[in-house]
Amino acid sequence: MQTQLDGKTALVLGGSKGLGLGVAEALSARGAATLLVGRDEKALRDASELIESRGEGACATFAADLASEEGVETLLSHLETSAPAIDILLLNGGGPPPFAASSFEPLIWRQQFDSMFLNQIRIANCCLPGMRRRKWGRILAVASTSVREPIPGLTASNALRAAMAGWAKTLADEVAADGVTVNLLLPGSFETDRTKRLDAMDAAARGVDPAVIKAQSEAEIPIQRYGTPAEFGAVAAFLASDEAAYVTGIALPIDGGSSRGMI
Repeated sequence: MQTQLDGKTALVLGGSKGLGLGVAEALSARGAATLLVGRDEKALRDASELIESRGEGACATFAADLASEEGVETLLSHLETSAPAIDILLLNGGGPPPFAASSFEPLIWRQQFDSMFLNQIRIANCCLPGMRRRKWGRILAVASTSVREPIPGLTASNALRAAMAGWAKTLADEVAADGVTVNLLLPGSFETDRTKRLDAMDAAARGVDPAVIKAQSEAEIPIQRYGTPAEFGAVAAFLASDEAAYVTGIALPIDGGSSRGMI
């Protein structure tokens, strides 16, 4: 089934690479215009050229560091004055560094709270009034399977992704009657730069080759491999479609069967 998003505009945070780019490509392939946001201007240009070279939806870019208050303010100003109305929003950002739950660095916690939670909500609240007025909108938040099963060492991610899940479910109930759906995407292990970095850190700690860590990780996934950004994007594009208008307030694992719970 080919879902169609002609006439819709999507704001994709972290859209220059990895899962964000996978979502942007999938939305564009279905006709949506995309606005990609990221820190790396070259990566944004490359992503935009890739999408537009395929003759699909138009693609614009905006460079901003959304981990900083200044970067968020710059994006919000752009959205209010220069950007088209946003119909589809992908909340997505980089993961925090690993550290033990028994350690406590207030500065790191404050930085990660702003970057992973507060700044994302501010951007959503900027786009939301227009969605509600038009009686159509899709908010998708990229979290992690750690929402269901905390991952050892990823303390900040475990805590703050869970906070995002609570916010998303609460918002979904508030805006459902206005034609706006809010869903959480829970990726497992995917072929992304972050996964490669985490594998490399684990390999260094164990004194083995990163390929060994990857092979061990893949062996624990029922599908026996890491996912691809394109596969992740396809799921997001479905949830952004009219066909998924009755799906809201869910946290959907996309992890090759790794999550052990049935609900």
